[in-house]
Amino acid sequence: MRAAVLYSAAGSLLLTTLAAAPAQGTPGGPGDAEARGTAVAAERAAAAGVEFGSCPEAEDLPGGMRCGTVAVPLDYARPDGKRIRLTVSRVRATHKDPDNSKRKVPGQGALLYNPGGPGASGLYFPLVGMAPQWKRIAAAYDLVGYAPRGVAPSAPLSCQDPGEFFKGPRPAPTQPSEAYKKERAAEAEAYARGCAERHGDALRHYHSLNNARDLEVVRAALGEQRLTFMGASYGTYLGALYAEMFPSRVRRMVFDSVVNPDPEQVWYRNNLDQSAAFEDRWTDFKKWTAEHDAVYGLGTTPREVQSSYEEASARLAAEPAGGTVGPAQLQGAFLKAGYYDDYWPHRAEALSAYLKGDPQPLVDQAGTRTEEGAVGAENSNAVYTAVECNDASWPTDFEVWDRDNTRLARRAPFETWDNVWANLPCAYWQAPRQRPLDVRTGPGELPPTLVLAAERDAATPYDGALELRRRLSGSVLVTERDAGTHGIAGGPNACVNGHLEAYLLDGRLPARDTSCAPRPEPEPRPAAEPQAGSATAPTP
Repeated sequence: MRAAVLYSAAGSLLLTTLAAAPAQGTPGGPGDAEARGTAVAAERAAAAGVEFGSCPEAEDLPGGMRCGTVAVPLDYARPDGKRIRLTVSRVRATHKDPDNSKRKVPGQGALLYNPGGPGASGLYFPLVGMAPQWKRIAAAYDLVGYAPRGVAPSAPLSCQDPGEFFKGPRPAPTQPSEAYKKERAAEAEAYARGCAERHGDALRHYHSLNNARDLEVVRAALGEQRLTFMGASYGTYLGALYAEMFPSRVRRMVFDSVVNPDPEQVWYRNNLDQSAAFEDRWTDFKKWTAEHDAVYGLGTTPREVQSSYEEASARLAAEPAGGTVGPAQLQGAFLKAGYYDDYWPHRAEALSAYLKGDPQPLVDQAGTRTEEGAVGAENSNAVYTAVECNDASWPTDFEVWDRDNTRLARRAPFETWDNVWANLPCAYWQAPRQRPLDVRTGPGELPPTLVLAAERDAATPYDGALELRRRLSGSVLVTERDAGTHGIAGGPNACVNGHLEAYLLDGRLPARDTSCAPRPEPEPRPAAEPQAGSATAPTP
């Protein structure tokens, strides 16, 4: 997920006032058309339930998992109009106590999960029950995932031919020329136009408020009187909206790696702060690599490691590796190391091998996607773009983006301009914008909730967790100190997992905000490409 917060530890950023199209639409209050439509859709879903059977072949899910669909209105103001179907996956609770085979564990209903994005699919989530860290939770809960609206196979969005979207190699200038900026702005405008041409008026209905309404309908279809929900990354923003809109329907909620929900941050300012935070995380990686120069030979200081990276980028600009890996592909591969420190040994090994004359590890890690992978990735990007562009006002004048990000790139060059190109279609968006919901709950309005955050998370900087903690009365924050992996629940930190289990299984929270020691740093040895982050790591 790219969206996050604004003010980083490196210093405050003076922003130009947003020159955006006027926001349209209002959040779902108790008397508006969308609220009535949600109630109608939820009643229908409760009566219909979910008919679980085989999962879609294209999703390549194991036979033990069952799938079904839930109908939701495209437009909640018109619940009798067009409907789309969301695909839902489930693995039933095992009821087996992993610590005592003779004890039968009582069920606690469904635990519904959203992995973030926006644009990521949660259909694979029920598989975490096979991991040791999840077995106690999987004993008590039906693990339920779903593909949100727009994410294949749930009425999938697409804005561009996937082959064109992932065309490489590409440059990645940290100080782009005026000509390059014009080129990328034209591409962003064309992408926004492609979204509008392919989906027409339907495009306006893909936004976070409708995602929260969809969550309420899925809850009803599952037969749950109240929702037990876990969201990671963007999933925390979705959960926060649900908590504001449907507080009486909340049973338990876990917010893992938190997007700042302040409506003034969503989404333009969030992305600026994310770019600043990635610079700090990039420094963490360079320090680690320098400490293990005996293994990788990339330099004994962060500055020397940076020089090695820049040397590789320059070589790739002159001659792309494998014909497809240029500076942008290199930057994209190392951006994942900013999300998950499990990637550090593999990226360092690939960079080292490339500079020593073997490009294959780098091609394997950063090369062109398969045709099937490109289709899925473009779909994910289309949903990401639609949701964030629809959610809030964005600057419509490129001069605003240029001014703010030129200033930011002076101290945070690694991610800044890449983040601009990812979000710039929102400057040219043709659908009307929503007005972000001001999430705030008072004492007694919402059951206690659990907030999890890593102190040096770059994708969702720590200020977002502090802000959500302030806005949700009765919430408790558990911090993984001096760590930066994005998505910490169900990972290698036993302290974090202990708080997660205590809350989900027994409803127990710490009396006050608390912290856990960091996970161990990765071992400096080449290995096969890891699975990103923890067992439920959100899609970057």
